[in-house]
Amino acid sequence: MATDPPSPPGDDAELAEFGYRPELKRTLGNFHTFAAGISYISILTGTFQLFYFGFASGGPAYWWSWPMVFAGQFMVALCFAELAARYPVAGSIYNWSKKVGNGHVGWLAGWMMLTASIVSIAAVALAYQLTLPQISSVFQFVGDGTGTYDVATNAVVLASGLILFTTVVSAFGVKLMARINTAGVFLELIATLVLIVLLAVNVVRGPHVVTDTAGTGAGQPLGYLGAFLIASLASAYVMYGFDTAASLGEESLDPSRNAPRAIIRAIVASFVLGGLVLILALMSVSSLRGEKLSTDGLQYVVLDVLGPTAGKAMLWCVLIAVTVCALAVHTAAVRLAFAMARDNNLPASSRLAKVSVRFGTPILPTVIIGVLALAILLVNIRQPQIFTVVTSIGIVLVYVAYLLVTGPMLVARLRGRWRPAEGKFSLGRWGLPVNIVAVVWGAAMTLNLIWPRSAVYNAAAPYHWYLRWGAVLFVGAIAVGGFAYYWFVQRHRTGVLAEHAAVARTEPAALKEVTPS
Repeated sequence: MATDPPSPPGDDAELAEFGYRPELKRTLGNFHTFAAGISYISILTGTFQLFYFGFASGGPAYWWSWPMVFAGQFMVALCFAELAARYPVAGSIYNWSKKVGNGHVGWLAGWMMLTASIVSIAAVALAYQLTLPQISSVFQFVGDGTGTYDVATNAVVLASGLILFTTVVSAFGVKLMARINTAGVFLELIATLVLIVLLAVNVVRGPHVVTDTAGTGAGQPLGYLGAFLIASLASAYVMYGFDTAASLGEESLDPSRNAPRAIIRAIVASFVLGGLVLILALMSVSSLRGEKLSTDGLQYVVLDVLGPTAGKAMLWCVLIAVTVCALAVHTAAVRLAFAMARDNNLPASSRLAKVSVRFGTPILPTVIIGVLALAILLVNIRQPQIFTVVTSIGIVLVYVAYLLVTGPMLVARLRGRWRPAEGKFSLGRWGLPVNIVAVVWGAAMTLNLIWPRSAVYNAAAPYHWYLRWGAVLFVGAIAVGGFAYYWFVQRHRTGVLAEHAAVARTEPAALKEVTPS
């Protein structure tokens, strides 16, 4: 019978610093760690899901939001890489914020990221609707796609099936997840390279296409800048989740070295490959004035340029990418819930933090997260605007959670409290300027994403003020309501649960106090 490879002696040193004992099995190698980060970003999922929105909002020139978002998120990724080298533990966002800030900020960051992850599972799963009916009308189970609620309701049906799949796979342990994830990422990378080549040999116009605004700035208060800022949501949706490589740190071999590399490689690879897909799609589609570019997006481009046979084959690859992406998001959410529960920072923490002896993974949070993601879909079952609203709220929550890491990290740098891991990834003298840019970028983009624009949050009838202000209301309720619960209830119980503590306790108290650093 095969046994898991032993982990290097230093792999669990960071766990002891947090007061935890190792419980999750270390089976993931270098490529598995990279695959976790890039599958969450998922080039084919994000670009294919919101290209239609970016093009409709900003025309071909919206492409410039891609390098803009990359530049900002790369600064965040560099900060995260430094943190991953120092603290490669489960629930990266939560534990990082707790270490560079304090326990209260850490809880809020974890809470926001956990909510964002659950919303993101639903948002990613909705991408099935944008692809499956394009492959065959058989997958349009509700109506024929022309009714007022056909698309939204069918999207919920398809997405529910995907969420059930990710729940089952995540519950069966990290090995099965890693195998599916690795195979899916390998296929996605190959398919992306093939797509780039096929689009490149079919170009019909030059790269100057990215200067065409298609008149989208007309009627905007800020002219084309206003249109461009709206369209940038399409790029902002893709480039996040790179912290997942570190969130699986307790299941990875040599995580303090592999995780930082995986974070940087994942975002750089996504930028290069995704940017080429987008610009070549604009250069190769038969017409830039077709209505379907603003409704069917890249799915239409692929079928238009490659034809029905090769085009549908490529869409199957997109479907696999969406599946793997949803699985990666679900897995990261489970690790975050486990990390918070281990500190007794969630209701019923002892049960949520229990790791299955048979499968080596927390089963209960896996199921609960799947159920909550399904609930988000069900309450929106007859909402035609479900795609952009759910996606936008998910992105806003992520950017806020990231700010709750980079912000406290900047304060720690300014106070001289931040020390990178010796002999491992470090920004050195560039740390402060990179951190400042990461915070400024995160704050500016959060404001841009949450701004109550009808084009994003209430683009079609019926028009209601609460829909337009939906992101502000939802994010505000999650932040204020969640932290109020923590402050008045949960913070009085905070501490490492005895069964998860690094040192066995003899007294009957179940908790070990957590002291913010």
